[in-house]
Amino acid sequence: MKGYWVCLYEKINNIEKLKEYAVKAKPAVENFSGKFLIRGGKNRTNEGIDSPRTVVVEFPDYNTALKCYDSKEYQEAHDILEGHVVRNHQLVEGI
Repeated sequence: MKGYWVCLYEKINNIEKLKEYAVKAKPAVENFSGKFLIRGGKNRTNEGIDSPRTVVVEFPDYNTALKCYDSKEYQEAHDILEGHVVRNHQLVEGI
């Protein structure tokens, strides 16, 4: 079964730091065969919080998604976001 990262941003305080994060996170994700399915774009909130950004990344399986998130390479990118965004990040097993 596929594995997914589902990231729902609540607040972006520094767009430049988000861009810096994206540049560093993309190769980490690709090293684990991750594929971006959603990365921002047009959206409409029907229920819940109004999110300025949603990201969904598909991995070959749940364990690969987990390994990518826990990898040193991704965590170095993740650290860039500290204090600059508020987001919910989930790892989900798909079908």
